Amino acid sequence: MRSGGGEVEVKRVFIGAGCNRIVNNVSWGASGLVSFGAHNAVAIFCPKSAQILTTLPGHKAVVNCTHWLPTAKFLFKAKQLEQHYLLSGDADGAIILWELSLAHGKWRQVLQLPQSHKKGVTCISGIMVSQTEAMFASTSSDGTVCVWELVFPMTGKGDCKLSCLDSFSVGSKSMVALSLAELPGDSGQIVLAMGGLDNKIHLYCGGRTGKLVHACELKGQTDWIRSLDFSLPISINGEVNNIFLVSSSQDKGIRIWKMTLRSPMSNGHGIYMTGEISLSSYVEGPVLVAGTSSFQISLESLLIGHEDWVYSVMWQPPLVASMEGDAHYQPLSILSASMDKTMMIWQPEKTSGVWMNVVTVGELSHCALGFYGGHWGPNGGSILAHGYGGSFHLWKNVGNDNWLPQKVPSGHFASVTDIAWARSGDYIMSVSHDQTTRIYAPWKVEASLQDGEFWHEIARPQVHGHDINCMAVIHSKGNHRFVSGAEEKVARVFEAPLSFLKTLNNATLQKSFCSNDVLGDVQILGANMSALGLSQKPIYVQAAHEAPERSGIDGLDTLETIPDAVPTVFTEPPIEDQLAWHTLWPESHKLYGHGNELFSLCCNHKGELVASSCKAQSAAVAEVWLWQVGSWKAVGRLQSHSLTVTQMEFSRDDNFLLTVSRDRQFSVFSITRTGTGDISYSLLARQEGHKRIIWSCSWNPHGHEFATGSRDKTVKIWAIEGDSVRQLMTLPQFMSSVTALSWVGLHHQRNNGLVAVGMENGHIELWNLSYNRADNGSIAAPGLAAALAVRIDPFICHASTVNRLAWKKNEDDHTSMQLASCGADNCVRVFDVTV
Repeated sequence: MRSGGGEVEVKRVFIGAGCNRIVNNVSWGASGLVSFGAHNAVAIFCPKSAQILTTLPGHKAVVNCTHWLPTAKFLFKAKQLEQHYLLSGDADGAIILWELSLAHGKWRQVLQLPQSHKKGVTCISGIMVSQTEAMFASTSSDGTVCVWELVFPMTGKGDCKLSCLDSFSVGSKSMVALSLAELPGDSGQIVLAMGGLDNKIHLYCGGRTGKLVHACELKGQTDWIRSLDFSLPISINGEVNNIFLVSSSQDKGIRIWKMTLRSPMSNGHGIYMTGEISLSSYVEGPVLVAGTSSFQISLESLLIGHEDWVYSVMWQPPLVASMEGDAHYQPLSILSASMDKTMMIWQPEKTSGVWMNVVTVGELSHCALGFYGGHWGPNGGSILAHGYGGSFHLWKNVGNDNWLPQKVPSGHFASVTDIAWARSGDYIMSVSHDQTTRIYAPWKVEASLQDGEFWHEIARPQVHGHDINCMAVIHSKGNHRFVSGAEEKVARVFEAPLSFLKTLNNATLQKSFCSNDVLGDVQILGANMSALGLSQKPIYVQAAHEAPERSGIDGLDTLETIPDAVPTVFTEPPIEDQLAWHTLWPESHKLYGHGNELFSLCCNHKGELVASSCKAQSAAVAEVWLWQVGSWKAVGRLQSHSLTVTQMEFSRDDNFLLTVSRDRQFSVFSITRTGTGDISYSLLARQEGHKRIIWSCSWNPHGHEFATGSRDKTVKIWAIEGDSVRQLMTLPQFMSSVTALSWVGLHHQRNNGLVAVGMENGHIELWNLSYNRADNGSIAAPGLAAALAVRIDPFICHASTVNRLAWKKNEDDHTSMQLASCGADNCVRVFDVTV
């Protein structure tokens, strides 16, 4: 990924994101890639490397559903395709078509479908009719269903042709599940099954081009229909005259319906006695008339086994019948995923033909509240679930139905509010409104050093009961510590346990990273969740050897017992179940003082002071508190602003604290330590910096200049001179509100810097600042020049507001630097910037 302008190059290193917690959100394509919605972005991940490759920006609302054309089911029809296509639908009813060129891995937005849905799209389902033609249907909570035809260009050059074949309204009880199929036989008829809030399955039939006619309905499920899937035509006794439909419902049951082509109506009575009547098809249902042929529908089987709503059912994709031919067959195998935290594979028994549950995965996990959907990989060797915690769970069949968990991408499932680099630069830490704090790090592998390193989530230090708004890493020597502030009046201090330090050593391949004395000093192995999910209690090294005793009092709360954490040292990146319970950090202190919910935190560079601010409507509440690291006593209350202080930062030499606020002012405090270790502080300057809220600020690492960014779409550069502040320049106006700033010095040129500017529309720009200092160290206004170095490509930028930007401290004289960002699109991103 190269971007022009200047000599600056930006590459994607890592994207971490959770999956929207919606039913039809995920799709596994014939390309081998998985698509899912991450807030209003469509994210694409590769199951082989467990990395998110890109996010597609374009939706204004939350993405509800994605669907590949071709999906894994139509891999056999997609052998020659150079482009694969992806549909995504959002909560405003918009559907966008994307194109992926397989050769370069490049994406582009092809078109936005004409707006046919007034409310959110709830399901998209499509089939490949031929190599270059697809049909798909979409349904929305406004009660409409549309059927579309899409013709792909033959060569890579042309345009897609889209036409709406039909659209109909189903009334107030909307449809939430769809499936399309070509009926067996040579009539070329299409059948569309849909189900939803009226507990019935409606079947519509029609030709390839015309309108669809309501053919019949299937009754039997006693609650909402949640998922439908047609098999490919199945050969029974050598004739390919059957097609199966599987349906699942909130009544916890799964039904398999068999549709058999009837012999032609020769004598007007329609003789339907081909072969003996088997036990399995004794329940005859309605007859489906499609064009000139008709199908007898019967209930093949009822699968009982799940203990909660079954959110998805899916036929295994076709397998190749022989090595040389293109022949393929439909395996009789169904994957179901349920809110009872399990996925099951169902197959008919060889002799009796009775459908049985042959594999169950997921039941040993504590994973919160079950699965929203399950998907087969292209060859049926892997299965993927997405769950209530925005998480993915992938199992691979390593032989003889032995399904083992695999690595998957993970991330926050709500807006990511703050991000910071570790003191050592070994990892980044992020906090979010999903009430978790997560740590991501590059996991280095000795054996195979191909492709450099892959980033993974390696710990989840805090799983809280309130949305987390801010955090700060403590920069002092000794153990890793951080402070976090949530929608509550206390800030909480956390310290790394022994299990994390050892895991980090494994990830960074630094065998001697913490000398043994630091590891020896840490007496805490890990931490346990508390019942309310607020405080995390330490597990001590000594106590780990003794058997835990549970008194009878604890037993009262048997409904939701919290499992004991088992702090573990990981030798490979942990999976979701381990992250959710066994990687917590113990809370060491609470900082009481603020009158409202915390909003921002920062730590000085020596690691001696932490500043905190909270949401405020008045000057008394808007004061900034200073805390002494170590003793955690409050050592100062700085009054200046009248509304919430939105961001704070200490200057590089720790002599000044800069605060910016919703009241459109910025303040600079001078902070000095007296000989006795006391802190004295005074307000040096306060002035109205912008015409709207100031969201962000950042110091020049090589001086006493700073930048402020505001909702008025401008970034201004200021300098401290003596005891006043002077404006040096305003950067040209940006397209959108400026919400995040981070200024980094370029080591090889002391009078040069890069400012990263993040905006409300998700875009990030890097600006080059070069300046000449006079002899007294001040910068004359003409001596400052700013130029746009690079606009980062939107396909690796955020799709929604950028909340925070942070440069990794560049100690050595590297030309390549790393920039971390987080945003309202649930994503955490790391970029490589080469100057």
